[in-house]
Amino acid sequence: MHLTLAALQFLPEETDWITIVALIAAGFAAGWIDAVVGGGGLLQLPALLLAPGVTPVQALATNKLASVFGTATSSATYYRAVRPDLRTTLPMAAIALGGAFAGASVASSLPASVFKPIIVVALAVVALITLFKPALGAVTKLKHRASKSTVIAMTSGAMIGFYDGVLGPGTGVFLVITLVGALGYDFLQASARAKMVNFATNLGALIFFIPLGAVLWPLGLVMGLANIAGSFFGSKMAIAKGAKFVRVLFLVVVAVLICKLGFDIWAERA
Repeated sequence: MHLTLAALQFLPEETDWITIVALIAAGFAAGWIDAVVGGGGLLQLPALLLAPGVTPVQALATNKLASVFGTATSSATYYRAVRPDLRTTLPMAAIALGGAFAGASVASSLPASVFKPIIVVALAVVALITLFKPALGAVTKLKHRASKSTVIAMTSGAMIGFYDGVLGPGTGVFLVITLVGALGYDFLQASARAKMVNFATNLGALIFFIPLGAVLWPLGLVMGLANIAGSFFGSKMAIAKGAKFVRVLFLVVVAVLICKLGFDIWAERA
């Protein structure tokens, strides 16, 4: 059975219900992973890219729309439970939004292959540091005064935001490790702050994509609802299980991301 919603620009007419169900499932799983530690784009963006007739720019734009809903949900859930101090988080989120807008503006002209080898090396370093420093992120032990923390957070937010606008997968991972390693938060506190910043980066990229007409609105909204559900359950689980659980899942997501990007690099050069 084929879906005939071309008039609504949902997906091309040849798309069947199995594809739609798979995209909704990917949205739910991505929301769950993003809420706990970040990296949901590993599932959601490739799923959109595999959908028939969807261009890379449409996939990027629709991924951002769905992710806005998920990160908004997890941000609110974390904030109610963890009550993170916003004095560092809000400036980081604001500049990350601008970085994501700038990144999205060059997304169509700057190939992802430029970034992938650098990202794999960076993720490998992140994994090794996290693995061999078990005390890292176990408890919050701030490393800098408030003013210096804000500067570091804003600088990191600008760079990670730009990356999220250009490519995206792994943004939450980079945000979490920055907040843990550079600023001294535990994994749970870092995740709470990372969700707010990730919401800003998704919104920044989406602001650029909307005027281009690249967003597949009905599909993005449906996947956004799936993201909301996944984000709600993921953030509740992370809050209940604490920093140790988040750290373990963080390592798993980093390992999967390294394998995925490593395979992409190999496939592109084969």
